[in-house]
Amino acid sequence: MMMYVIAALVILIASKNFSKFWPTLDFPISVHYWDASTKPSCPKSSNNQTNTDMKINKIKKQLDQLIPHRPFSHINTTTSAAHSVAKIIDPKTNYCRGDQLDIVLEVRDYSGQRKTYGGDFLRARISSPDLKAGASGRVIDFNNGTYLVSFTLFWVGRVSMSLLLMHPSEAVSALWRARNRGYDKVIFIGQFANGTSRVFSECGLVLNTSAELCQYLDPRDEEAFYCVKPPQASCDALSYLKSKNKQVSYLSSLEKSLFVRSNVGVEILNSFDPINVSVCNNQTMSLKGKCKPRKWSPVPTGYVWNNAWNLVFCNLSYFHIETQMNVCLKGKLIYILGDSTTRQWMEYFTKNIKTLMSVDLHGFGKLGHQLAVDLKRKISIQWQRHGYPLVGSSSYSAKENEYLAHAIDRIAGDRNTIIVFSLGQHFRLFPIDIFIRRAINVHNAIKRLFQRSPETRVILKGENTREISNDSERFSDFHGYIQSLVLKDIFQDVDVGFIDAWDMNIAYDTNNVHPPEYVVANQINVFLNYVC
Repeated sequence: MMMYVIAALVILIASKNFSKFWPTLDFPISVHYWDASTKPSCPKSSNNQTNTDMKINKIKKQLDQLIPHRPFSHINTTTSAAHSVAKIIDPKTNYCRGDQLDIVLEVRDYSGQRKTYGGDFLRARISSPDLKAGASGRVIDFNNGTYLVSFTLFWVGRVSMSLLLMHPSEAVSALWRARNRGYDKVIFIGQFANGTSRVFSECGLVLNTSAELCQYLDPRDEEAFYCVKPPQASCDALSYLKSKNKQVSYLSSLEKSLFVRSNVGVEILNSFDPINVSVCNNQTMSLKGKCKPRKWSPVPTGYVWNNAWNLVFCNLSYFHIETQMNVCLKGKLIYILGDSTTRQWMEYFTKNIKTLMSVDLHGFGKLGHQLAVDLKRKISIQWQRHGYPLVGSSSYSAKENEYLAHAIDRIAGDRNTIIVFSLGQHFRLFPIDIFIRRAINVHNAIKRLFQRSPETRVILKGENTREISNDSERFSDFHGYIQSLVLKDIFQDVDVGFIDAWDMNIAYDTNNVHPPEYVVANQINVFLNYVC
């Protein structure tokens, strides 16, 4: 079977049941990683819990099938970018704008032996730096060591091609196994008030201890967070939290060798020269309509030209943000929910809209709730972070913790209400079941919202790619890619618009979890096209 991959990031996975996964993750799960002997159970609430657990287990089992175990005895038997062979199918001296350029890739190991299975994590991109242009490509895995890489030639000029081996299939297998082994790659430190003094204690999603625990439970949605109870301090006195990485790894020494920086993101197409793309005489441009919120589209969803993002399926208008305050945003309530990548939206709004006035909510630090208003135009924009887990070395208020499902439940909703949310980065460090449960809970909250207010508009901002880190076990984009597959499946039955930040980041070639302001501005421009 063949696998079409979003954002040209492919986890090449042999699976006879793949058609069940795409576009529907109609899937089955392996091991349930919560250890009931070391963690108190969150109160069970009847059928709701059972149905949620069944969905989680089904998704996990299918993911296990899609990422088969690939043991290896020496790094020389893994995929080598330098030894792999790529060829352009039907090469031309000159290409026409709109043509598709296809490359066949045959992956080989360090001995030059052809590999007989797929599963490599690849990233394809075309670019013209002098035109400030770029786009992702599409990768199809034939699950036999052969791949088809396809690029749509969107613009005229000299175009370069890139195909990065982010991780060989053996590394993908190791990352998946290591991710789901434990919750202890990160430790949370809770600060409790004890009179006029402060007491610190270990906290986490799961704690392997026999000590008395403070249990912070959400019985309805089966979310849980724990702290070791400090002596002579109340569990209600938890005030602040921060986290730090623990010296814990579930990778073997041999597996770790796959993740040294020189083995991550290695170029395969070093020998390829740029191609020339022209406007051909008989070429006609198809008319595209106005942009409307839509669910996931085939990759690439768009391309960058002159540093501006263009969508494939519609004509984007380029809005002046302050002008729109007097037009479509007038009278709007905008809720921006998620992590620091959506906080960048809040920062962009407050920086670039002079009539917005920030309201001091006396929150703690950059992770506190933020509110900005334009009283004359009756516009309210607010940002709120998602609930645990929140990973970072800076302290943040535990008293402001609220899961997104509950935040959405508090929103009345109407035709003037817009919700933007994002999930992903902070979940990469934990077993996938945490992320799946959270996504299901948010999905259920949105369904409840649409029942009481079907006119409310909801937009999901996709996860950003991030820096190529030496700590792939925790932060690899492979984890984010898997999470994007989960979101696609869970939210496919609700009317939620999607902004493909992943595809945009690849097109812009910004390997930054917090992309530059011009990238954020283009994300927001898609948002304005959807709501204006």
